[in-house]
Amino acid sequence: MDELLSIKLRPQKLADVIGQKHLIGEGKILTNLVKNKKLFSMILYGKPGIGKTSIALAMVSELGVKYRLLNAVINNKKDFDTVVEEAKMYNGLVLIMDEIHRLNKDKQDLLLPVLESGLITLIGMTTANPYHSINPAIRSRCQLFELKELSEEDIENAIDKVIKSKILPDLKIDKEAKKYIIGISKNDLRYVYNLIEVAYYGNDDKKITVDKLVSICNKPNIYHDKNQDGYYDMLSALQKSIRGSDVHASLYYLAKLLEGGELESACRRLAVIVYEDIGLANSSLGPKVMASIDSALMLGMPEAKIPLSVSVIEMALSPKSNSAVMAIEKATDAVNNIDAGDVPNYLKSPYIGYLYPHNYKNDYVKQQYLPDRIKNIKFYTPKDNKNEKILKDILDKLEK
Repeated sequence: MDELLSIKLRPQKLADVIGQKHLIGEGKILTNLVKNKKLFSMILYGKPGIGKTSIALAMVSELGVKYRLLNAVINNKKDFDTVVEEAKMYNGLVLIMDEIHRLNKDKQDLLLPVLESGLITLIGMTTANPYHSINPAIRSRCQLFELKELSEEDIENAIDKVIKSKILPDLKIDKEAKKYIIGISKNDLRYVYNLIEVAYYGNDDKKITVDKLVSICNKPNIYHDKNQDGYYDMLSALQKSIRGSDVHASLYYLAKLLEGGELESACRRLAVIVYEDIGLANSSLGPKVMASIDSALMLGMPEAKIPLSVSVIEMALSPKSNSAVMAIEKATDAVNNIDAGDVPNYLKSPYIGYLYPHNYKNDYVKQQYLPDRIKNIKFYTPKDNKNEKILKDILDKLEK
């Protein structure tokens, strides 16, 4: 079976990789590693289709080193054993591993000693945040490099590259079609190549137009280009609608984001909103929203919209407070702009003179905790809502 266009166009050297100029180019880290013929274990992380595999393969190709490709999910422990034995035979091997965040304990136990000894150099690839999802023992043995989303210009350059390559003879893509592809690509280069290939072979002539693309995609043109205001406007509208207690608008903008493929972006924004705009007015809502986000990310679309809709409705109709945000901003301002002096001596180790609250009635004893120069500053001012009235009563009682 003939190779896909995305594989035929895969770069043979780093200079041919599209985007990632913070890592590739004159004086950049990955280019310098290849230039100095030195490779360290690393993890490349970022969204799908932005060049992780291309970079890994380009590096080993330029360096001329022996390598093997494995997937942490698909390949079993026996496959990993085979790679370790090959590494011993060749006195070293580069292992390019996809979905490294899914590596189970058995495979980790096998991999760690050979990483430590340098017998295997690992290039791991993941769409997940490695700081949260990858075993610390693996992570500590690797350099972490984040791949940035491709720009509109990057995608346009990739489309021009397809045309110039002549891999698809007589291919023509008009200006509007290019714009449409850029818009619906979600900055996923693999998707761009696959869409062009399907459009090319799925029509009688070799000219790709918007109409032909729409007929293939079979979906309304719902997208939010991250390099344009529309994407950020949508996230902003979601937050402002929840903040303004308009449940209908909140649901609309949530649906707009989800239909545009922005599940992760919507989840991140909801996690901010519940603490920034609702906060102490309904402090029990935070964990509930985070649970719905976990459920949504586990389920994926289209089911993800169900737990998120529950949270958005509750958030929009909840009482609101930004008192915690104001408090931490005021504290941050004090840290950055006021010379507060030293921490009181009795708060330092070994606690000479410190009054231990649990030794006193109601587990409280009056004691100064702020440095002398700012001891009278009040950072938190409760708002007039049911939940914070309780906090205000406690605060008033303590201050009296």
